[in-house]
Amino acid sequence: MSTTQASEETLADVVMVDYGLGNLRSAMRGLERAGANVVISDDPADFEDADGIVLPGVGAFSEGMENAGPFREPLAEAADAGTPIFGICLGMQMLLTSSEEADHAGEGEVEGLDFIPGRNVRFDEGQKVPHMGWNELNVQRDHPLVEGVDGEYAYFVHSYYADPDDEDAIVATTDYGVEFPAVVANEEGTVFGTQFHPEKSGETGLTILRNFVQFCADR
Repeated sequence: MSTTQASEETLADVVMVDYGLGNLRSAMRGLERAGANVVISDDPADFEDADGIVLPGVGAFSEGMENAGPFREPLAEAADAGTPIFGICLGMQMLLTSSEEADHAGEGEVEGLDFIPGRNVRFDEGQKVPHMGWNELNVQRDHPLVEGVDGEYAYFVHSYYADPDDEDAIVATTDYGVEFPAVVANEEGTVFGTQFHPEKSGETGLTILRNFVQFCADR
């Protein structure tokens, strides 16, 4: 475990899950700029005292879920306790129930965390994958995470996207030949994720991270 030095105006203590996948340092710096004291940890015991938990991720769904196996139950306990959990990119997809990616890779059915019921699906054959670049965010409903970002642009890199069972789980959308969720959240609003990378999305991403840190601080 490594701990970063708290900023002068620390608003919340955030644990970033280190399960072997993800751009941890870049996300950590973004969260620090947003007012968080960040602990990068591979110890689920650190979740207990956290104001919020970040689940980053870059890579394949099946590998992510395999690596995250030891964290599955502690994350579920944190979610049940109302601790804010923020999934980024693959981390967001892991919040759902399953993904076509495992089937596509011949790895069978892989069970996600199932905090937000639904499935991750692949872009249609006619669309270039991975989808990579800046896309406009269209906020569909109120949520503290997306305050001040409607119509702004964020940076995406992915080949699969979330298809929640409940449309109310969709907080914001964007368009890449098909409209798809850019931000999703569970019914309680405490577990949520972005398909884009806020740490790579300039001022828009910093706003998202500040909103997250403030949400953690307010609970």
